Amino acid sequence: MKKLLIMVSIGIVGATVFGVIRNGRSEDTVNYRLVAVEQGDLAAVVSATGTLDAVTTVQVGTQVSGIIDEVYADYNDTVKAGQVIARIDTTLLANAVAAADAQLARSHAELRQALREYERFDSLHTEHVVSDSEYSTIQYNLDVARASVQSADVDLTRARQTLKYATITSPIDGTVVSRSMEVGQTVQASFSAPELFLIAGDLTRMQILAAVDESDIGQIVEGQTARFTVQAYPDDVFEGTVRQVRLQSATEDNVVNYTAVVNVVNADGRLLPGMTATVDFIVDTAADALYVSNAALRYTPDTEAMTAAMERMRSQREARSDSTSSAPRPGAGPGAARGAGSRGMLWTADSGGQLVPIPVRTGISDGSNTVVLGRELEAGQLVIAGVSRSATTSSQSSPFQQQQQTGQRPPGPPAAGGF
Repeated sequence: MKKLLIMVSIGIVGATVFGVIRNGRSEDTVNYRLVAVEQGDLAAVVSATGTLDAVTTVQVGTQVSGIIDEVYADYNDTVKAGQVIARIDTTLLANAVAAADAQLARSHAELRQALREYERFDSLHTEHVVSDSEYSTIQYNLDVARASVQSADVDLTRARQTLKYATITSPIDGTVVSRSMEVGQTVQASFSAPELFLIAGDLTRMQILAAVDESDIGQIVEGQTARFTVQAYPDDVFEGTVRQVRLQSATEDNVVNYTAVVNVVNADGRLLPGMTATVDFIVDTAADALYVSNAALRYTPDTEAMTAAMERMRSQREARSDSTSSAPRPGAGPGAARGAGSRGMLWTADSGGQLVPIPVRTGISDGSNTVVLGRELEAGQLVIAGVSRSATTSSQSSPFQQQQQTGQRPPGPPAAGGF
């Protein structure tokens, strides 16, 4: 009898546990994450990064060596073309001018002497007093004296010009961005002109040199609108226009990039040279179109729910009148139809909790949202972007029961029944 009672008790306990588990599973609740279909303007963009710079930037150097004697311009100073901004010590250069001037005077004296000798020997040669050989020597001396005068004149001109190079002037109207020397510093211009100043032109008009990946460069054209932000003003969006797409490529880490030049108006002067800009090139736009989060287009229900939903949709199609197929599609605003050709599927749930598929065609995307077009689609409609299934059994629910996620799969071909 004891064994029989024990067996009966075990059976009762087992049946109870099985019932609790079964009831707990039957009380699973499905929580849908919903997003709304919105209506408005959407733009497809190509993103890139670049550096702000002045349209015209000139490096001011020196052609002569020497000690910096005076500096007349500092950082951020506004200068005019021809304005003196620095001067190199002119002591040695002035001495070179004086020496060249003295050499020219000497050459003129030698020329006058050679000319007098030529005139005297010319008359003697006419009277056949001197030989032809002596006369030729006198002519040669005269020609050499004339050439010496020309050479000395060139040397004097060169020395004077070198003296002028000791005075550094601004080549353009602009702003001093950098200054690379101090008074008393020696500059050496033996092989290349050392940079003394960096002067930027009109900073009210700037440019961005944006590096665009080779896979996107085909979508960038001259005259295209670009939006960009800088870290100094993260909440402000600036606009520019593509001026040039350069043919020269640059390879970095096995990635080929091309440079797109974007013209920028900087009337308020907030943008500074050297700032890093995050640029979005406006490739295409859709005005007053329906669009939805990309997560909604990626959502796919499980096989059982999808099969049941498709069967219901087929039944509704068979019962639907053929005349409704020619009705206009809600939400087909300007720009929505343009580029809409890829098929997709959105899902929603009816009042009874049953999944309802919404076939759509997708258009342009800005990376977060995509333009959609469908017969059964309207602004404000809620669609499923994800789902979680929570096991809620009661007070006896197992503590080891975990929440499982379903329905998040990579985008793939639309299910049967799309148009």
